[in-house]
Amino acid sequence: MGIIALSGVVIRNSLLIIDFIQDNQKHGMPLAEAARMAGAVRLRPILLTTLAIVLGSAIMIPDPVFGGLAISLIFGTLVSTVLTVFVVPILYERLMRA
Repeated sequence: MGIIALSGVVIRNSLLIIDFIQDNQKHGMPLAEAARMAGAVRLRPILLTTLAIVLGSAIMIPDPVFGGLAISLIFGTLVSTVLTVFVVPILYERLMRA
């Protein structure tokens, strides 16, 4: 259940960054600059989503049934945030140049 919730957030964040890169390219921005700008502009909304998930899940940690779900959501969200903001724009730029 945690994987499904986490994958939805990760995929949505990644798609928003890629869409932002493509929109900037349509307006004449070079690929490298569009990728850097996408990570910087989308950082705040992604961090707010991460903060909401972490704080909401932290309440469930003491629960014996949902504690594991909460821990997996918290650490999965933290790791995926770093990957989404930094790795997705870099990989997209490299794949589009190839």
